[in-house]
Amino acid sequence: MKKFLAVIVTVLLTAPVFACTSAIFTGKCTKDGRPLMWKNRDTGELNNRLEHFKGKKYDFVGLVNSPSKGGEVWAGSNEAGFCIMNTASYNLAIAEEKDLQDGEGQVMYKALSLCRTLKDFEKLLDTIKKPLAVEANFGVIDAEGGAAYYEVNTRTWKKFDANDEKLAPEGYLIWTNYSRSGRVDQGMGYVRWGNATDIVDKAYKEGVKFTPEWIMENLSRSFYHSILKADLRNSDITQKTNGWFIDQDFIPRKSTSAISIFQGVAKGEKAKHTIFWCGMGYGPLAVLVPVFMTHTKLIPSTLAKGSSKVNKNNSFVCDQVLALKKTIFPIVRGNGNKYFNFAKLYNPEGTGYSQQLAKTEQTVLEKSKEAIEILWAGKFDEKRHKKFNKEIDEILTAAYTGLKK
Repeated sequence: MKKFLAVIVTVLLTAPVFACTSAIFTGKCTKDGRPLMWKNRDTGELNNRLEHFKGKKYDFVGLVNSPSKGGEVWAGSNEAGFCIMNTASYNLAIAEEKDLQDGEGQVMYKALSLCRTLKDFEKLLDTIKKPLAVEANFGVIDAEGGAAYYEVNTRTWKKFDANDEKLAPEGYLIWTNYSRSGRVDQGMGYVRWGNATDIVDKAYKEGVKFTPEWIMENLSRSFYHSILKADLRNSDITQKTNGWFIDQDFIPRKSTSAISIFQGVAKGEKAKHTIFWCGMGYGPLAVLVPVFMTHTKLIPSTLAKGSSKVNKNNSFVCDQVLALKKTIFPIVRGNGNKYFNFAKLYNPEGTGYSQQLAKTEQTVLEKSKEAIEILWAGKFDEKRHKKFNKEIDEILTAAYTGLKK
């Protein structure tokens, strides 16, 4: 135990604000044969929400910064089953254009508006005006089984196909904040890549078939550290300490603002049956909720603009999560902001915020299962969709306002 705590203290390093952890799972390794794509978003703008957009070709739902005035999204899915997300890269920039950056949101907005397939996205990358203000890895899945990462800088791009058996023999790829085609040993996110890879590889070898709820629970809420070979959630460490730890290189971090998990369709299924699963806010405090592309305008109101009493641009759930998060990261002076009270999330008594919200998520997942069966049967009409969203909003409102603190 003393050795473990000593190592924890020595790994306090400076991390970039703009970072993400992500993965693509093809139908080869998922429970129902449908592809999944996951993004754990880390950013400087922690207040996020979902918004519907009417695109030039396709309507879509995107994850946006709450202050956003439009024209950019940070993950999303459209009615044609095209889904996209990104992770920032820190080893792709062309030296003379290194200051051109943070344009990924605009590229993804255009892609969701115009693209149906990976080929459409590749055409967009080829034809869009250069130089792009981009240094990023884009993850994309479509309704035709396409699944790939694209490493993109201001001028060029390179594709990494998740369906390539040589590249991804098990059917999945994991990307963080460096690019495979970039400068060797530069970039960020190597420890988080190790965390996610260890977790996914172990599960795959044990015969796990991946699902959205597995990803949320085992990746977005993981406190496993691949260098320390320790897991805060699966040890008795909180019983032997006061419950405080350093927030360094775990997948969920103080900078985490949202979780996006895209569940695509199997061959022959309708593209509109694509599901955008969203966990709004910090993963350990978020509840996974499905947003159905069959009616892109219908978003649960608690995840959308106008549901907050704090700011009209905010979502209710994100505000609630941010308020709870302040009690997890309460120290603001000096280096205190790098420490978090893990015991408020998980503790032996089972009273942690995450433990309380787990019951809420289970209720949401049970209701979602019923709705998804109706969706796949082709009977999820607008009336049923509205009723489902209303029930989810009521569950989320009651859960966050009634949380025992």
